[in-house]
Amino acid sequence: MPDFILYALLCGLGVALVAGPLGSFAVWRRMAYFGDTLAHSALLGVTFGLLLNINLNLAVAVGCLLLALLLVAMQQNRFLATDTLLGILSHSTLALGLVTVSLFSDSRVDLLAYLFGDILSANRQDVLAIWVISLAVLVVVILLWRPLLSITVHEELAQVEGVPVTRIRTILMLLMALIIAIAMKVVGVLLITALLIIPAAASRRLATTPEQMAVIASVLGCLSVGAGLLMSFHWDTPAGPSIVLSATSCFILTLFKKQAS
Repeated sequence: MPDFILYALLCGLGVALVAGPLGSFAVWRRMAYFGDTLAHSALLGVTFGLLLNINLNLAVAVGCLLLALLLVAMQQNRFLATDTLLGILSHSTLALGLVTVSLFSDSRVDLLAYLFGDILSANRQDVLAIWVISLAVLVVVILLWRPLLSITVHEELAQVEGVPVTRIRTILMLLMALIIAIAMKVVGVLLITALLIIPAAASRRLATTPEQMAVIASVLGCLSVGAGLLMSFHWDTPAGPSIVLSATSCFILTLFKKQAS
């Protein structure tokens, strides 16, 4: 196996492993639009990285985390409906990011790579960074699994039971922001939410408990990464979109199974 395929596979598996449980929460809490907003804002992180001459991956991660905190604060104020707020920020940040990145036409920016992923260019450092972040996020999710489930099922009841709802919800959003930032390398800005949502949606028909759904979503995500890279290698298709199409195929196959009760 060529090194670039091995590195790409390891990067994809690292993201898919933790995208399963986080994607399950995104499906349960109907947070797909939140993921889109964070993903679209990632291009602004690229711009700030270029302006400040710092590592672009670090800039993207910081940008996503800051926007997640901003969204939490704005949702607390409730001066706009959440879906309206997310719609405004999602398209505005994407447009602003595209415009500002285009101003760096003489720089090293590959816009298509950011939009659709550039997983085949992954190196040893990318693999290490993705696995360290993914494992750290996974550990936090496991430790906070019960509180996360509680606020997902019923926030008011969780608050009565003493669960720090605002803090747990903020942590969940920050974890999603981190994974979106590192997944940008794998599938790109425009397809990140698909990698979170589609395997989780597919696993919903195969699972009978939340834990099963999270595990199955991770497995389906890993299978999608492997199948997508295989498709890309043999047919010279874009790797990121190929991974998403593989996940979509898994979802379509699950439609033929009666949903678990």
